[in-house]
Amino acid sequence: MKIVAKEDIEAPIQTVFARVTDFKSFERSAIRRGASVQRIEEGDSQNCWDVAFPLRGKTRIFRLTVVDFDDPERMSMSAISEGMAGAIKVELVALSRSRTRLRFETEIKPQTLSARLLVQSLRLARSTMQQRLQDRLSDLAASIEGKQKSRRA
Repeated sequence: MKIVAKEDIEAPIQTVFARVTDFKSFERSAIRRGASVQRIEEGDSQNCWDVAFPLRGKTRIFRLTVVDFDDPERMSMSAISEGMAGAIKVELVALSRSRTRLRFETEIKPQTLSARLLVQSLRLARSTMQQRLQDRLSDLAASIEGKQKSRRA
């Protein structure tokens, strides 16, 4: 199951990329929404987290790992869980010096029968999830644009 959202932001691509890759901010946001986030410190410089959150009456645990980091154009993450695998892609395109298009794509692939049932139930709620993702991107864009305007003033 794939969900895609796009948003145009009135800010330079470097500013948007810096905000999109502010992992500590996203960790705090996930914790405020009820998730448990544990950053994994490994020998290499790869960013990795264990994230647990309730979904459909059960606690789901994912390991998120940054697999591609191309400053300032894209970032990809893999999400691996028991029975499921997923990918998150963030792409930025500079439309002009002061305008950037942000494209966020998430894909979940079930690997077991119980995961297929979960993904099937999520497909029924696809439009709601699509709207929530779009709303979150709009909030992020408004936050970035607000900070950008305050810097200019």
